Amino acid sequence: MEPEPQPRQHRSPRAPSPLAAAAVALCGVCAFLELYCTQPLLPMLTKVFHASKTAAGMTVSAATLGVALSAPVFGALTERMARKRVIVTSLVGISLPTLLAATSGSLAQLIFWRFLEGITLPGIVAVVVTYIGEEWPAEQVALIMSVYVSGTALGGFTGRILSGIIAETFNWRVSFLALGAAALLGASLVAAWLPHGRNRHAPAAGVSHATFAQQVQGLFRSPRLVATFAVGFNVLFSLVGVFTWITFHLAAPPFLLSTTALSSLFFVYLVGLVATPAAGYVITKVGLRTGVGGAIGCSMAGVLLTLAPSLPVVIAGLTLLSSGVFIAQTAAQSFLRVAAPAGSRVTAAGTYMTFYYLGGTAAGVVPGAFWALGKWPACVGFIVAMQAVGLGIALVGWRSPQPALVTARADG
Repeated sequence: MEPEPQPRQHRSPRAPSPLAAAAVALCGVCAFLELYCTQPLLPMLTKVFHASKTAAGMTVSAATLGVALSAPVFGALTERMARKRVIVTSLVGISLPTLLAATSGSLAQLIFWRFLEGITLPGIVAVVVTYIGEEWPAEQVALIMSVYVSGTALGGFTGRILSGIIAETFNWRVSFLALGAAALLGASLVAAWLPHGRNRHAPAAGVSHATFAQQVQGLFRSPRLVATFAVGFNVLFSLVGVFTWITFHLAAPPFLLSTTALSSLFFVYLVGLVATPAAGYVITKVGLRTGVGGAIGCSMAGVLLTLAPSLPVVIAGLTLLSSGVFIAQTAAQSFLRVAAPAGSRVTAAGTYMTFYYLGGTAAGVVPGAFWALGKWPACVGFIVAMQAVGLGIALVGWRSPQPALVTARADG
């Protein structure tokens, strides 16, 4: 057994109210309402704009690319700004290009507005992760992080299901108008419910004056953080890769699913809403490394099940995949809080988001080459191979020192 690190003496913050936890969950909901809303629309968009599958997939990749490019810079710029102000402003900001996307006259215009949606999102995602670590006691961080991840799952589910149903009932433009309006409403509720930060610690001596480049260089000198960035890339790659390309698989024979039916597939996210908080509690008992290993293994099994010719089995596979991804994300973000140095935690979260969303960007495009080779079975083989690499990185990179909760308490 590896020796446990000696805890530093810091007083744990008093936990905010349950309403604050609800606001954190709502941040996740609003941030992810729009990000993947075009996934169930992809077969429709290929027909509307007379575009290829890969071109339509860029409506997914453009948004995640925007996140990936802006996340580290956004993190550095907001490192010393009030957390709540950044979060609420970003929630308002992400709704505007969503509303403007409804005016798109071409696929290129739609892709542009989708890119702008992604640019603002790190102001929510990276900052909320840091906010949780600062405002809740260390022994509750994994649990509250799981509540936030559940919110992202609910947002992703709601955005996908609403976009498909509204698009088929009315048209795809109304989908963007509805989601943009919902994001504005969510921003007002977060402004009312989320408390201003009370437990933000001053950075250690010498850290507060570090430039962005120096902070990033310091992050990449940590093998634990590098492994966490790689895990983040892999986690979103598997989720986006499966849910983007399986829409073409299920829209074709023998399944022949409609746009509304494709949207309904995302009901599997509801299982993740229940499983992720429960898994957050379990992770506090078994440790982050064991938790992420089990989660990635669960995801791999789910991807393999989607090869079945039976729709119920495919749905079961998607359920395992999404639940495993949400749990792995909870573990990775909790590990990030432990491993990142004080004074650079928003920058670390932003860098993590860059790798995470680069994974989503690649997943919207790269599997297209495998689709051309062997359609969905070839995509499955490639995605599972990527997951196996991610599993190995997590097990090796998080091995020493073991980031048990006593470590998290030490950094509290």
